[in-house]
Amino acid sequence: MPSIYTHADSNTRKTWFLITFFLVFVIAVGWLFSYVLDSSAILYLAVILSVSMSIGSYWFSDKLVLSMAHAKLIEKKDNPELYRLVENLCITAGLPVPKIYIIEEAQLNAFATGRDKNHAVVAVTRGLLQRLDKNELQGVIAHELSHIGNKDMLVSTVVVILVGVVSLLANFFLRISFLGGRDNDNKQAAALMMVLGLVAAILAPIAATLIQLAISRKREFLADADGALLTRYPEGLASALEKISDDMTPMKTANTATAHLYIDSPFNAKQGKNWFINLFQTHPPVEERIKALRDIHV
Repeated sequence: MPSIYTHADSNTRKTWFLITFFLVFVIAVGWLFSYVLDSSAILYLAVILSVSMSIGSYWFSDKLVLSMAHAKLIEKKDNPELYRLVENLCITAGLPVPKIYIIEEAQLNAFATGRDKNHAVVAVTRGLLQRLDKNELQGVIAHELSHIGNKDMLVSTVVVILVGVVSLLANFFLRISFLGGRDNDNKQAAALMMVLGLVAAILAPIAATLIQLAISRKREFLADADGALLTRYPEGLASALEKISDDMTPMKTANTATAHLYIDSPFNAKQGKNWFINLFQTHPPVEERIKALRDIHV
């Protein structure tokens, strides 16, 4: 059974693995297309892009996520009750108090981001503050603080950048594949490389999505459990998840690149029960999470 400590260590290793994989993947795809199009400039561009985006994903991805969510930083005087709740839970969890952001959306939702516990952020929607009671809000905040303690937000936020870049590159390469291949005597080899280029461009976003899904589901169960242990009241989070899953309010700033960061998918109102869509959801079924919480005895 994984603990908060083994999970945190695993996430650190996973983050570096993803960044390394991204470096190798982009450079390999850059080499493939530089060969197909007979242009070494594409390979140089791929190397520069992969290195710069890997560094940027670690240092600046949280700022991009907050910008995409249109989140606004608040101070203690802006919402003293929320600040006291977060401070008390941080004392219990042994974590520094994160910066707190408000998302001016009516949907019930929240997420954590940041590269480590000393540069962490918790963002909550206006709807969450208005429609949850204190115990439910405490459960949600404890869940997000557990993500910080588990280092979930590091790997999840890095993935926002890496998946986005891979998808953009795939779209770019798919377009330039139609420009033609190398001008040499071996037309069959050139045609084969062109086909491989097309396949790589088509499969890249699928691979990026699978990476995103791989890091999202199990972490929610552990964060739920750790959050429940932090508050000593699992029913608070269970009740909050019921309200969140029943909320059909759309989120205007919802984005597929950041959906996995939220406590529950911001696309709930649009997803329905389609089996194919459920296959690619970034969160486990809420019913399973609620049942697991109500099976916890503290």
